[in-house]
Amino acid sequence: MTTKTTIVCVLLICGAAAASLVFAQDTEAGDDADPAGVIELFDDAELDDDDETEVPITGTALEKASAAALAYTGGGRVTETEVGDEESYYEVEVTLEDGSQVDVQLDEDFNVVSSESDDEEEGDED
Repeated sequence: MTTKTTIVCVLLICGAAAASLVFAQDTEAGDDADPAGVIELFDDAELDDDDETEVPITGTALEKASAAALAYTGGGRVTETEVGDEESYYEVEVTLEDGSQVDVQLDEDFNVVSSESDDEEEGDED
């Protein structure tokens, strides 16, 4: 056997052994297993029902949506975005200088269709 053939055989054996270990761990964990380890990638705060399906705005759409939302709020910082929100085509969350947040809802042409501040979401506690 040549050196190259020996190396290939060793690599194949190691790969098969590693695959069988992963399979064994997955089957021991049962139906609730997370074989890809996806759950460990997020904190509990990121696993809210709404957050599981959120798709962030990207590219030039992000630039346009951010500009429209910041113009509407009169400034602040874009802290979260979403395409295909249940309320509009785009949603841009803006954090204002005082720490409050405003969700600005935009249509496909980046026109503001509605907005909601933290106070409105949580109810008036005064």
